Amino acid sequence: QVQLVESGGGLVQAGGSLRLSCAASGSISGIRDMGWYRQAPGKQRELVAVITSGGRTNYADPVKGRFTISRDNAKNTVDLQMNSLKPEDTAVYYCKAERISYTPTRVDYFWGQGTQVTVSS
Repeated sequence: QVQLVESGGGLVQAGGSLRLSCAASGSISGIRDMGWYRQAPGKQRELVAVITSGGRTNYADPVKGRFTISRDNAKNTVDLQMNSLKPEDTAVYYCKAERISYTPTRVDYFWGQGTQVTVSS
């Protein structure tokens, strides 16, 4: 199993910044993509940003130019720097990791417990 622990959420005014961190532990060998997702009340969970083990990134359109995802493979952490926050960014943010195993080949997905981000207007 892989354990993911998020930190860094909180309350911030519109236009402000927050940095989320996610630390992976446990059976982390084989982790490839890591990412951040969010879920606002009454809405489905959605992708925010993802980063591959090689450092390639992909962002959801609403956060492009404002959020930056980064990763430290040596420390098994993934961070999300959020700038110019808007009230519509309010949600619970979840860290996700994809792990690939061999013999037999399988892909497992792991989620953190989530951290609340609230942006006031």
